[in-house]
Amino acid sequence: MTAARPPRADAQRNRARVLAAAEQVFAQRGSSASTEEVARAAGVGVGTVFRHFPTKEALLQALIVQRLTRIAADAREQAASPDPAAFFDFFAAVVGDSASKLELVDALAELGGDPTEAIAPVAEELTAAVAVLLEQAQQDGAVRKDVGVAHVIALLAGASQARRYAADERPLAVILDGLRAPNAE
Repeated sequence: MTAARPPRADAQRNRARVLAAAEQVFAQRGSSASTEEVARAAGVGVGTVFRHFPTKEALLQALIVQRLTRIAADAREQAASPDPAAFFDFFAAVVGDSASKLELVDALAELGGDPTEAIAPVAEELTAAVAVLLEQAQQDGAVRKDVGVAHVIALLAGASQARRYAADERPLAVILDGLRAPNAE
């Protein structure tokens, strides 16, 4: 049995261009954006888009995975920071950037895709990265000890949804205050 060869360098570049263009196009036009628009924005033919992503659903899933992979990388980076506020900075940044991620999830759901299935490839990586960041913040005395990673993930999801309805940052501030350890500044 032969091992699968990695994609050629030009194919990898084209895939990255398609994903970057799709992120912009869907952010601007929402779920009504077509794969043809994505191809034009990427400077490739529509066949190239379909070669990498056979359906619009597959493209949206790849965008969601890419976004969550970046969030996991950010969590790992923040965990390495000596700043005790790193956990709160991470949390606020994820919630602050949630609108476009939620639009992707909504667009996938509109097409009949399962957002839970879409995140499966990166869910474990994201949870592990957030767990390390949480543990570091708890060791620093910044976050309550009775908070687990599942709580943080649920609060991130809830705060991201709340952002859609709140006219200001108050809900986020309330959540962050609730996460702070007693006697933490």
